[in-house]
Amino acid sequence: MTDIVKDNACSAVLTLKKGEGRTIKAGGSWIYDNEVDRIDGEYKDGNILRIEDFDGYPMGWGFINSASKIRVRMMTRDADAEINDAFLYNRVKNAWEYRKAVIDISSCRVIFGEADFLPGLVIDKYEDVLVVESLALGIDILKERIIEILKELMQADGITIRGVYERSDAKVRLKEGMERRKGFIGEEFDTAVQIVENGVKYNVDIVNGQKTGFFLDQKGNRKAVQDLLCRLSAGNPSVSVLDCFTHTGSFALNAAVGGAGSVEAVDVSELAIDEARRNAELNGVTDRMTFTCADVLDLLPKYVEEGRLYDVVILDPPAFTKSRETIKKAMKGYREINIRGLKLVKSGGYFATCSCSHFMDQELFTEVIAQAAKAAHKRLRQIEFRTQAPDHPILWAGDEMSYYLKFIIFQVTDEK
Repeated sequence: MTDIVKDNACSAVLTLKKGEGRTIKAGGSWIYDNEVDRIDGEYKDGNILRIEDFDGYPMGWGFINSASKIRVRMMTRDADAEINDAFLYNRVKNAWEYRKAVIDISSCRVIFGEADFLPGLVIDKYEDVLVVESLALGIDILKERIIEILKELMQADGITIRGVYERSDAKVRLKEGMERRKGFIGEEFDTAVQIVENGVKYNVDIVNGQKTGFFLDQKGNRKAVQDLLCRLSAGNPSVSVLDCFTHTGSFALNAAVGGAGSVEAVDVSELAIDEARRNAELNGVTDRMTFTCADVLDLLPKYVEEGRLYDVVILDPPAFTKSRETIKKAMKGYREINIRGLKLVKSGGYFATCSCSHFMDQELFTEVIAQAAKAAHKRLRQIEFRTQAPDHPILWAGDEMSYYLKFIIFQVTDEK
Protein backbone atom coordinates (compact mmCIF):
# COMPACT_ATOMS: atom_id res chain seq x y z
CA MET A 1 0.00 0.00 0.00
CA THR A 2 1.26 3.47 -0.92
CA ASP A 3 2.00 5.56 2.16
CA ILE A 4 0.07 8.69 1.18
CA VAL A 5 0.97 10.40 4.46
CA LYS A 6 4.71 9.92 4.02
CA ASP A 7 4.44 10.90 0.35
CA ASN A 8 2.71 14.15 1.37
CA ALA A 9 5.44 15.13 3.82
CA CYS A 10 8.28 17.25 2.45
CA SER A 11 11.70 18.41 3.59
CA ALA A 12 10.85 22.13 3.53
CA VAL A 13 11.14 24.12 6.77
CA LEU A 14 8.92 27.04 7.74
CA THR A 15 10.49 29.56 10.10
CA LEU A 16 8.44 31.90 12.28
CA LYS A 17 9.18 35.57 12.71
CA LYS A 18 10.80 36.57 15.96
CA GLY A 19 8.13 37.11 18.61
CA GLU A 20 5.43 35.34 16.58
CA GLY A 21 3.78 31.94 16.97
CA ARG A 22 2.15 32.91 20.25
CA THR A 23 -0.93 30.81 19.48
CA ILE A 24 0.90 27.53 18.93
CA LYS A 25 3.27 28.25 21.81
CA ALA A 26 0.17 28.49 24.03
CA GLY A 27 -1.02 25.09 22.79
CA GLY A 28 -3.02 26.18 19.74
CA SER A 29 -3.10 24.72 16.27
CA TRP A 30 -2.85 27.55 13.75
CA ILE A 31 -0.09 29.71 12.30
CA TYR A 32 -1.27 32.78 10.39
CA ASP A 33 0.31 34.18 7.22
CA ASN A 34 1.69 37.28 8.98
CA GLU A 35 3.62 35.10 11.45
CA VAL A 36 5.79 33.44 8.80
CA ASP A 37 9.32 34.70 8.17
CA ARG A 38 10.37 32.33 5.40
CA ILE A 39 10.07 28.83 3.96
CA ASP A 40 13.27 27.05 2.93
CA GLY A 41 13.03 24.17 0.50
CA GLU A 42 10.50 22.99 -2.06
CA TYR A 43 6.89 22.30 -1.15
CA LYS A 44 3.38 22.16 -2.58
CA ASP A 45 0.26 23.48 -0.88
CA GLY A 46 -1.19 20.70 1.23
CA ASN A 47 2.23 19.25 2.09
CA ILE A 48 3.27 18.53 5.66
CA LEU A 49 6.41 20.45 6.56
CA ARG A 50 8.59 21.12 9.57
CA ILE A 51 7.96 24.22 11.71
CA GLU A 52 10.76 26.04 13.52
CA ASP A 53 10.89 29.15 15.66
CA PHE A 54 13.00 32.13 14.56
CA ASP A 55 16.03 30.68 16.34
CA GLY A 56 15.72 27.19 14.86
CA TYR A 57 13.91 25.66 17.83
CA PRO A 58 11.70 22.81 16.51
CA MET A 59 7.93 23.41 16.88
CA GLY A 60 6.51 20.34 15.14
CA TRP A 61 4.87 19.49 11.80
CA GLY A 62 1.89 21.00 10.00
CA PHE A 63 0.00 21.39 6.73
CA ILE A 64 0.95 24.37 4.55
CA ASN A 65 -1.54 26.29 2.41
CA SER A 66 -0.36 29.55 0.83
CA ALA A 67 -3.94 30.31 -0.31
CA SER A 68 -5.19 30.60 3.28
CA LYS A 69 -4.66 33.21 5.98
CA ILE A 70 -4.29 30.19 8.25
CA ARG A 71 -0.97 29.38 6.64
CA VAL A 72 -0.26 26.25 8.71
CA ARG A 73 -2.48 23.86 10.65
CA MET A 74 -0.40 21.88 13.11
CA MET A 75 -0.50 18.11 12.80
CA THR A 76 1.82 17.37 15.71
CA ARG A 77 3.98 19.30 18.16
CA ASP A 78 6.42 16.41 18.34
CA ALA A 79 9.29 17.50 16.11
CA ASP A 80 10.72 13.96 16.22
CA ALA A 81 7.50 12.29 15.05
CA GLU A 82 7.76 10.16 11.92
CA ILE A 83 4.99 11.38 9.64
CA ASN A 84 3.68 8.24 7.94
CA ASP A 85 0.66 5.97 7.72
CA ALA A 86 1.28 4.49 11.17
CA PHE A 87 1.20 8.03 12.60
CA LEU A 88 -2.17 8.71 10.91
CA TYR A 89 -3.55 5.32 11.96
CA ASN A 90 -2.79 6.05 15.61
CA ARG A 91 -4.42 9.49 15.37
CA VAL A 92 -7.65 7.97 14.03
CA LYS A 93 -7.54 5.02 16.42
CA ASN A 94 -7.17 7.36 19.41
CA ALA A 95 -10.20 9.37 18.26
CA TRP A 96 -12.34 6.23 17.96
CA GLU A 97 -11.19 4.75 21.27
CA TYR A 98 -11.98 8.08 22.98
CA ARG A 99 -15.58 8.01 21.66
CA LYS A 100 -16.07 4.45 22.84
CA ALA A 101 -15.00 5.54 26.32
CA VAL A 102 -17.13 8.70 26.68
CA ILE A 103 -20.39 8.40 24.70
CA ASP A 104 -23.00 6.21 23.04
CA ILE A 105 -21.39 5.48 19.66
CA SER A 106 -24.55 4.47 17.79
CA SER A 107 -24.51 8.02 16.44
CA CYS A 108 -21.75 10.43 17.39
CA ARG A 109 -19.01 12.72 16.15
CA VAL A 110 -16.03 10.49 15.55
CA ILE A 111 -13.50 13.14 14.53
CA PHE A 112 -13.62 16.78 15.63
CA GLY A 113 -10.84 18.54 13.78
CA GLU A 114 -8.15 20.22 15.83
CA ALA A 115 -9.52 18.77 19.08
CA ASP A 116 -8.60 15.32 17.71
CA PHE A 117 -5.33 16.61 16.22
CA LEU A 118 -6.71 16.07 12.70
CA PRO A 119 -7.10 19.73 11.70
CA GLY A 120 -9.96 20.77 9.44
CA LEU A 121 -11.76 17.40 9.44
CA VAL A 122 -15.16 16.45 10.85
CA ILE A 123 -16.61 12.95 10.59
CA ASP A 124 -20.02 12.11 12.03
CA LYS A 125 -21.40 8.60 12.39
CA TYR A 126 -25.15 8.14 11.99
CA GLU A 127 -25.78 4.47 12.74
CA ASP A 128 -24.12 2.73 9.73
CA VAL A 129 -23.37 5.86 7.69
CA LEU A 130 -20.41 8.26 7.89
CA VAL A 131 -20.72 11.92 6.88
CA VAL A 132 -17.48 13.78 6.20
CA GLU A 133 -16.74 17.52 6.20
CA SER A 134 -13.25 18.54 5.09
CA LEU A 135 -12.30 22.20 5.49
CA ALA A 136 -8.53 22.28 4.95
CA LEU A 137 -6.38 21.32 1.98
CA GLY A 138 -3.83 19.17 3.81
CA ILE A 139 -6.43 16.99 5.50
CA ASP A 140 -8.44 16.82 2.27
CA ILE A 141 -5.55 14.94 0.69
CA LEU A 142 -5.64 12.38 3.53
CA LYS A 143 -9.39 12.10 4.11
CA GLU A 144 -10.01 8.92 2.08
CA ARG A 145 -7.22 7.11 3.92
CA ILE A 146 -8.67 8.32 7.22
CA ILE A 147 -12.07 6.94 6.18
CA GLU A 148 -10.48 3.59 5.31
CA ILE A 149 -8.83 3.42 8.73
CA LEU A 150 -12.08 4.30 10.51
CA LYS A 151 -14.02 1.64 8.65
CA GLU A 152 -11.36 -0.94 9.55
CA LEU A 153 -11.48 0.04 13.23
CA MET A 154 -15.26 -0.04 13.32
CA GLN A 155 -15.40 -3.38 11.49
CA ALA A 156 -13.12 -4.81 14.18
CA ASP A 157 -15.79 -3.72 16.70
CA GLY A 158 -18.54 -5.41 14.70
CA ILE A 159 -19.79 -2.21 13.02
CA THR A 160 -20.21 -2.31 9.25
CA ILE A 161 -20.40 1.07 7.51
CA ARG A 162 -22.70 0.86 4.49
CA GLY A 163 -21.83 4.21 2.99
CA VAL A 164 -19.91 7.47 3.23
CA TYR A 165 -21.27 10.85 2.16
CA GLU A 166 -19.30 14.10 1.87
CA ARG A 167 -20.71 17.45 3.01
CA SER A 168 -17.69 19.63 2.31
CA ASP A 169 -20.00 22.35 1.01
CA ALA A 170 -19.25 25.09 3.56
CA LYS A 171 -18.25 28.50 2.19
CA VAL A 172 -15.10 28.49 4.32
CA ARG A 173 -13.52 26.08 1.82
CA LEU A 174 -13.36 28.96 -0.65
CA LYS A 175 -11.06 30.81 1.78
CA GLU A 176 -8.76 27.80 1.59
CA GLY A 177 -8.65 28.00 -2.21
CA MET A 178 -10.80 24.85 -2.43
CA GLU A 179 -14.02 24.12 -4.27
CA ARG A 180 -17.13 23.23 -2.31
CA ARG A 181 -17.91 19.54 -2.63
CA LYS A 182 -20.91 17.35 -1.90
CA GLY A 183 -21.61 13.74 -2.83
CA PHE A 184 -20.78 10.10 -2.29
CA ILE A 185 -17.32 8.89 -1.35
CA GLY A 186 -17.13 5.42 -2.81
CA GLU A 187 -20.25 3.58 -3.89
CA GLU A 188 -23.67 5.22 -3.89
CA PHE A 189 -26.14 4.08 -1.23
CA ASP A 190 -29.62 4.81 0.13
CA THR A 191 -29.13 8.07 2.07
CA ALA A 192 -32.26 7.61 4.20
CA VAL A 193 -30.93 7.42 7.76
CA GLN A 194 -32.82 6.99 11.01
CA ILE A 195 -31.11 7.30 14.38
CA VAL A 196 -32.13 6.86 18.01
CA GLU A 197 -30.74 9.23 20.64
CA ASN A 198 -31.84 9.22 24.29
CA GLY A 199 -34.73 6.99 23.24
CA VAL A 200 -35.95 9.53 20.67
CA LYS A 201 -36.08 8.63 16.96
CA TYR A 202 -35.01 11.03 14.21
CA ASN A 203 -34.83 10.99 10.45
CA VAL A 204 -31.50 12.54 9.47
CA ASP A 205 -31.14 14.30 6.12
CA ILE A 206 -27.45 13.84 5.41
CA VAL A 207 -27.77 15.29 1.90
CA ASN A 208 -29.60 18.57 2.51
CA GLY A 209 -29.75 18.99 6.29
CA GLN A 210 -27.71 21.65 8.06
CA LYS A 211 -24.02 20.88 8.63
CA THR A 212 -23.71 17.09 8.33
CA GLY A 213 -27.45 16.51 8.83
CA PHE A 214 -28.00 16.70 12.59
CA PHE A 215 -26.68 18.62 15.61
CA LEU A 216 -25.05 15.84 17.62
CA ASP A 217 -23.41 18.35 19.97
CA GLN A 218 -26.66 18.91 21.91
CA LYS A 219 -27.10 15.22 22.82
CA GLY A 220 -26.57 15.63 26.57
CA ASN A 221 -28.48 18.91 26.69
CA ARG A 222 -31.50 17.33 25.02
CA LYS A 223 -31.35 14.54 27.62
CA ALA A 224 -31.27 17.16 30.40
CA VAL A 225 -34.47 18.69 29.01
CA GLN A 226 -36.10 15.28 28.69
CA ASP A 227 -35.19 14.43 32.30
CA LEU A 228 -36.50 17.78 33.56
CA LEU A 229 -39.83 17.26 31.79
CA CYS A 230 -40.05 13.71 33.09
CA ARG A 231 -39.83 15.01 36.65
CA LEU A 232 -42.13 17.99 36.08
CA SER A 233 -44.83 15.97 34.32
CA ALA A 234 -44.90 13.36 37.10
CA GLY A 235 -46.72 15.91 39.23
CA ASN A 236 -48.36 17.91 36.47
CA PRO A 237 -49.41 16.12 33.25
CA SER A 238 -50.36 19.43 31.61
CA VAL A 239 -46.89 21.00 31.53
CA SER A 240 -46.63 23.43 28.59
CA VAL A 241 -43.43 23.94 26.56
CA LEU A 242 -42.36 26.47 23.92
CA ASP A 243 -39.35 25.38 21.87
CA CYS A 244 -37.89 28.21 19.76
CA PHE A 245 -35.62 27.61 16.75
CA THR A 246 -36.72 23.98 16.87
CA HIS A 247 -35.05 23.07 13.56
CA THR A 248 -36.12 19.43 13.08
CA GLY A 249 -37.74 19.31 16.52
CA SER A 250 -35.03 17.80 18.72
CA PHE A 251 -35.62 19.70 21.98
CA ALA A 252 -39.38 19.71 21.42
CA LEU A 253 -39.39 15.96 20.90
CA ASN A 254 -37.38 15.37 24.06
CA ALA A 255 -39.87 17.50 25.97
CA ALA A 256 -42.79 15.52 24.56
CA VAL A 257 -41.15 12.15 25.13
CA GLY A 258 -40.36 13.36 28.66
CA GLY A 259 -44.10 13.74 29.28
CA ALA A 260 -44.98 17.37 28.51
CA GLY A 261 -48.72 17.89 28.07
CA SER A 262 -48.31 20.33 25.18
CA VAL A 263 -45.29 21.41 23.13
CA GLU A 264 -45.18 24.21 20.58
CA ALA A 265 -42.24 23.98 18.18
CA VAL A 266 -41.30 27.13 16.25
CA ASP A 267 -38.93 27.59 13.32
CA VAL A 268 -38.72 29.96 10.36
CA SER A 269 -37.99 27.14 7.90
CA GLU A 270 -40.98 25.30 6.45
CA LEU A 271 -38.67 22.44 5.47
CA ALA A 272 -37.45 22.13 9.06
CA ILE A 273 -41.01 22.22 10.41
CA ASP A 274 -42.07 19.51 7.96
CA GLU A 275 -39.19 17.34 9.15
CA ALA A 276 -40.09 18.05 12.78
CA ARG A 277 -43.64 16.90 12.08
CA ARG A 278 -42.34 13.67 10.56
CA ASN A 279 -40.11 13.11 13.58
CA ALA A 280 -43.11 13.67 15.87
CA GLU A 281 -45.03 11.01 13.96
CA LEU A 282 -42.03 8.70 14.22
CA ASN A 283 -42.17 9.02 18.02
CA GLY A 284 -45.96 8.90 18.39
CA VAL A 285 -46.27 12.32 20.05
CA THR A 286 -48.17 14.33 17.44
CA ASP A 287 -51.23 14.58 19.70
CA ARG A 288 -49.25 16.76 22.15
CA MET A 289 -47.30 18.86 19.65
CA THR A 290 -48.10 21.88 17.52
CA PHE A 291 -45.82 23.41 14.89
CA THR A 292 -45.51 27.08 14.02
CA CYS A 293 -43.58 28.31 10.99
CA ALA A 294 -42.55 31.84 11.92
CA ASP A 295 -39.57 34.06 12.62
CA VAL A 296 -38.93 33.66 16.35
CA LEU A 297 -37.63 37.23 16.58
CA ASP A 298 -41.03 38.51 15.40
CA LEU A 299 -43.16 35.90 17.16
CA LEU A 300 -41.90 36.25 20.72
CA PRO A 301 -42.83 39.97 21.11
CA LYS A 302 -46.27 39.09 19.78
CA TYR A 303 -46.68 36.29 22.31
CA VAL A 304 -45.49 38.59 25.12
CA GLU A 305 -48.06 41.18 24.09
CA GLU A 306 -50.78 38.51 24.08
CA GLY A 307 -49.81 37.54 27.63
CA ARG A 308 -48.93 33.94 26.85
CA LEU A 309 -47.10 31.97 29.54
CA TYR A 310 -45.43 28.56 29.47
CA ASP A 311 -44.06 26.21 32.11
CA VAL A 312 -40.87 25.73 30.08
CA VAL A 313 -39.31 27.89 27.36
CA ILE A 314 -36.32 26.71 25.30
CA LEU A 315 -34.13 28.98 23.16
CA ASP A 316 -31.65 27.32 20.79
CA PRO A 317 -30.82 30.09 18.28
CA PRO A 318 -28.27 29.93 15.49
CA ALA A 319 -24.95 31.66 16.09
CA PHE A 320 -25.58 35.41 16.11
CA THR A 321 -21.89 36.07 15.47
CA LYS A 322 -19.17 34.25 13.58
CA SER A 323 -16.45 36.86 14.11
CA ARG A 324 -15.03 39.03 16.87
CA GLU A 325 -16.02 42.16 14.93
CA THR A 326 -19.76 41.54 15.36
CA ILE A 327 -19.81 40.57 19.04
CA LYS A 328 -21.48 43.78 20.24
CA LYS A 329 -24.31 43.39 17.75
CA ALA A 330 -24.65 39.73 18.71
CA MET A 331 -24.82 40.59 22.42
CA LYS A 332 -27.73 42.91 21.71
CA GLY A 333 -29.50 40.17 19.76
CA TYR A 334 -28.98 37.54 22.47
CA ARG A 335 -30.09 40.01 25.13
CA GLU A 336 -33.32 40.92 23.33
CA ILE A 337 -34.33 37.36 22.54
CA ASN A 338 -33.65 36.21 26.10
CA ILE A 339 -35.71 39.11 27.50
CA ARG A 340 -38.66 37.98 25.35
CA GLY A 341 -38.17 34.34 26.24
CA LEU A 342 -37.99 35.04 29.97
CA LYS A 343 -41.20 37.08 29.86
CA LEU A 344 -43.01 34.02 28.52
CA VAL A 345 -42.04 31.80 31.48
CA LYS A 346 -44.53 31.38 34.32
CA SER A 347 -43.18 32.36 37.73
CA GLY A 348 -41.63 29.17 39.07
CA GLY A 349 -41.23 27.82 35.53
CA TYR A 350 -38.08 26.84 33.69
CA PHE A 351 -35.93 28.42 31.00
CA ALA A 352 -33.27 26.71 28.87
CA THR A 353 -31.07 28.97 26.77
CA CYS A 354 -27.90 28.51 24.77
CA SER A 355 -25.35 30.02 22.42
CA CYS A 356 -23.45 28.06 19.79
CA SER A 357 -21.09 30.91 18.91
CA HIS A 358 -17.43 30.42 19.79
CA PHE A 359 -16.96 34.20 19.95
CA MET A 360 -19.80 34.64 22.46
CA ASP A 361 -17.70 33.16 25.24
CA GLN A 362 -18.98 31.91 28.58
CA GLU A 363 -18.34 35.18 30.39
CA LEU A 364 -20.10 37.31 27.76
CA PHE A 365 -23.03 34.90 27.49
CA THR A 366 -23.70 34.82 31.22
CA GLU A 367 -23.40 38.62 31.33
CA VAL A 368 -26.03 38.91 28.59
CA ILE A 369 -28.40 36.52 30.41
CA ALA A 370 -28.03 38.52 33.63
CA GLN A 371 -28.85 41.73 31.76
CA ALA A 372 -31.88 40.07 30.14
CA ALA A 373 -33.20 38.85 33.49
CA LYS A 374 -32.88 42.32 34.96
CA ALA A 375 -34.68 43.90 32.01
CA ALA A 376 -37.45 41.28 32.16
CA HIS A 377 -37.83 41.74 35.97
CA LYS A 378 -37.12 38.05 36.55
CA ARG A 379 -34.91 36.28 39.05
CA LEU A 380 -32.94 33.24 37.93
CA ARG A 381 -31.86 30.16 39.82
CA GLN A 382 -29.33 28.17 37.83
CA ILE A 383 -30.03 24.46 37.73
CA GLU A 384 -27.15 23.43 35.54
CA PHE A 385 -24.57 24.79 33.13
CA ARG A 386 -23.61 22.50 30.27
CA THR A 387 -21.47 22.55 27.14
CA GLN A 388 -21.27 20.39 24.02
CA ALA A 389 -21.41 16.60 24.21
CA PRO A 390 -18.09 14.87 24.98
CA ASP A 391 -17.73 13.57 21.42
CA HIS A 392 -17.05 17.26 20.63
CA PRO A 393 -14.09 17.55 23.05
CA ILE A 394 -12.95 20.96 24.24
CA LEU A 395 -9.21 21.23 23.76
CA TRP A 396 -7.66 23.50 26.38
CA ALA A 397 -4.56 25.69 26.02
CA GLY A 398 -5.01 27.83 22.98
CA ASP A 399 -7.22 25.90 20.57
CA GLU A 400 -9.12 28.29 18.33
CA MET A 401 -12.60 26.84 17.94
CA SER A 402 -13.32 23.70 19.95
CA TYR A 403 -15.25 25.37 22.83
CA TYR A 404 -18.35 26.98 21.43
CA LEU A 405 -21.59 25.66 22.96
CA LYS A 406 -22.98 27.06 26.22
CA PHE A 407 -26.28 25.72 27.58
CA ILE A 408 -27.94 26.81 30.83
CA ILE A 409 -31.16 25.70 32.53
CA PHE A 410 -32.75 28.06 35.05
CA GLN A 411 -35.78 28.23 37.27
CA VAL A 412 -37.44 31.61 36.72
CA THR A 413 -39.36 33.58 39.33
CA ASP A 414 -40.98 37.01 39.17
CA GLU A 415 -39.31 39.72 41.22
CA LYS A 416 -40.99 40.06 44.59
